[in-house]
Amino acid sequence: MGCPQQTSARYRLLSEAEWEYVARAGSRTARYWGESESGQCRYANGGDDYVSCSDGHQYTAPVGSFAPNVFGLYDVLGNVWEWTQDCWNGSYSGAPTDGSAWQAGDCGRRVLRGGSWGSDPGNLRSAFRSWFTTVNRNTYFGFRVARTLN
Repeated sequence: MGCPQQTSARYRLLSEAEWEYVARAGSRTARYWGESESGQCRYANGGDDYVSCSDGHQYTAPVGSFAPNVFGLYDVLGNVWEWTQDCWNGSYSGAPTDGSAWQAGDCGRRVLRGGSWGSDPGNLRSAFRSWFTTVNRNTYFGFRVARTLN
């Protein structure tokens, strides 16, 4: 294999607000496929013990193994919890209103969104948020990056 190519493009983690916009994909429901947990095996790699279907993956699944949302994005809910750029705050009181990352609060903990391959359906919702300390790594965590356009 050859060496990976480098680009001068700038990439970054999504803000929590950007992540939720992507996860909702224009919907007003708990999940971009609707309110029901029954679509989980079509749209998300979540904990099989919690739903009446098997998604065929015990742990992480290859990207694109499930149907995309209406924006054409894959694996927004499930597979791995996605880090965001935001510092943890227990509520949205005082949060930026322009979609930018909240860089104040407990910055030793960062916001995670989306749930993972081991999550119950209650965590595989567009509005569910969690946190973890930034020094920890495990098979439940990953990230989605955005390219900054100038």
